[in-house]
Amino acid sequence: MADKTGPSTATSAILIIYDIFGFSPQSLQGADILAHADDEHHQYQVFMPDFFHGNPADHSWYPPDTPEKGEKLGNFFKTAAAPPANAAKIGPILKMIKEKSGGTITKIGGLGMCWGGKIISLTSGADTGFSAVAEVHPAMVDANDAKAITVPICMLASGHENADDVKAFKEALKVPNHVETFQDQVHGWMAARGDLSDARVREEYERGYKILLDF
Repeated sequence: MADKTGPSTATSAILIIYDIFGFSPQSLQGADILAHADDEHHQYQVFMPDFFHGNPADHSWYPPDTPEKGEKLGNFFKTAAAPPANAAKIGPILKMIKEKSGGTITKIGGLGMCWGGKIISLTSGADTGFSAVAEVHPAMVDANDAKAITVPICMLASGHENADDVKAFKEALKVPNHVETFQDQVHGWMAARGDLSDARVREEYERGYKILLDF
C-alpha cells in the first residue's frame, strides 16, 4: 500500500520515505505541496510507500523517556525499521515506479523524514537511482554516510539534531548541497510531530517545503 499524488503526466517523481510513525496528516499534506505547489514550472508524481505495512511506531513511545518506551522504540529500530533491510527495498521501488509509468517518469528525487533520512543517506551513493535527495529533521546523522553521497542533497535539520553531527555531515559532502538548521523547531516539525495549529510551526513547515521545491 502506498500513497500517491500528483499529475500522471509529470515526468519527474519524488519518493518520500516517511518517519517511524508512518502516514501522518502532516506528511501527506507535504506530499501534496510537493506535487502541486510548483505547477507553473514543474510537476511531480509523489509516492509514499508503506514500509511498515500498517504497523508504524506508536506515538506514545516518543520521547523514549522511560525504560519501557526505550525498549519498544529500540526493538522497532531493530526489526521493522532496521535501516539496512529497508534501504535494500529502495532500488526495486524506484525501478517499479519507472516501469509502471510506462516510460513517462525519467527522474526520481528522494525525500527522507527523520528515520527516512537515514534510508536516503544509505541509498544515495554510487549507482543510486535518485537524481537528487533531501532529508528533513534526519535521524542517525553520520558524516561517513555523507562521504559516499553522489547526488545533490538538501538537509533541513531541527534544533533537536546534534549540531556537531550536522556540521560534520555537511563538511564531508562532496556534492552540491544546502544544509540549514531550523533552530526553534522540534524534531519532526515537517512530518508527524509538526503542530500546524501553531502559527510559527506552520510558517517554518511551509518555508521548509518551499526550500525543498526550490532545491
